[in-house]
Amino acid sequence: MLDEKLNSFDPAVRAAAFDKAVAGMTAFNLHCHSFFSYNGYGYSPSYLVALAKEMNWRAVGLVDFDVLDGVDEFLAAAARMGVRATAGMETRVFVPELAAVEINSPGEPGIAYHLGCGFTSSEVPEKAKAFAASLRSKANARTRNVVEAVNTFLPEIALDFDAVAREFTPKGNVTERHVCQAYRMNAEKILGAGAKAYWEEKIGGFEENPVKLEANIRSKTMKKGGVGYMNPDPASFPTLEEMNKFITDCGAVPTVAWLNGLSGGEADPGALLDLHMKYGARAITLIPDRNWNYVDPDKRAKMAFELDRFIAAAVERDLPILAGTEMNAPGQKLVDDFTVPELAKHLDTFIAGADALAK
Repeated sequence: MLDEKLNSFDPAVRAAAFDKAVAGMTAFNLHCHSFFSYNGYGYSPSYLVALAKEMNWRAVGLVDFDVLDGVDEFLAAAARMGVRATAGMETRVFVPELAAVEINSPGEPGIAYHLGCGFTSSEVPEKAKAFAASLRSKANARTRNVVEAVNTFLPEIALDFDAVAREFTPKGNVTERHVCQAYRMNAEKILGAGAKAYWEEKIGGFEENPVKLEANIRSKTMKKGGVGYMNPDPASFPTLEEMNKFITDCGAVPTVAWLNGLSGGEADPGALLDLHMKYGARAITLIPDRNWNYVDPDKRAKMAFELDRFIAAAVERDLPILAGTEMNAPGQKLVDDFTVPELAKHLDTFIAGADALAK
């Protein structure tokens, strides 16, 4: 039931009641991948906006890997539904100053996940078009190479990369998660009941749950130690400086992606943020659920401690924080539980971050 004070003849009373109503909108997700890269539930940009409207979110943020394909649709849907929104792109970059240490991409020294937020169009300025095309083509080339390598290990269910692009994506941006889904489905189609024994032989186990099976396929064939793992070549990624130039050329905001504080590159949050700010960073994104949600109380406490340290460093530098769940794998939450003690104490900071970038 809405507060009747919203109908008061007194403008000050109405304003106070409205402020109270807005303050009560404490659910939001500023990091949602769509099916233009990979969404664990198959959600499109329009669906994400409709979901935000239905769940009365304060704001919603689109983030897709390597492309801006969904930005126009997303922002148009948000405008029509009256939902506050921000649109972004995520990719990986090479950070020369941290070439010898891991940052936020496990097992890949010098390589960092990185974002631009606040894009206003799927179209980029003329001066940025070649760079945008390069991001798309390099991302697809890396995934194509993964498929070609894994096909040698799984020849009985080998994939046609171009067919996967047509069947599993709306605009050809293929990720490893699409590929894992395609391998699982191909095994079922070709091997039928024999798929169980096949996976037991090839990856050492079988899961009835397709989400878990696909995760195991990815872990055993595409991550470090797997036949499809590609050692990161800095030359195949833009530098942090180059990526930030592209982001700012598009009128968007270079945004630091933070993992958990446990790597060499993230061990000193202040130093990390100062480095990023030197190259133009003006915001931060993080995934709160992975920084507290553990059964082991010691691990939970450790992760929350690192979260506290990082947020303190961000607040000290007046960097807004965009919090979200990714939705980049089945089972990830639609929205964070900001009532848990580890997050509740930071809620005002997260709300301020949402209000800073979502329009």
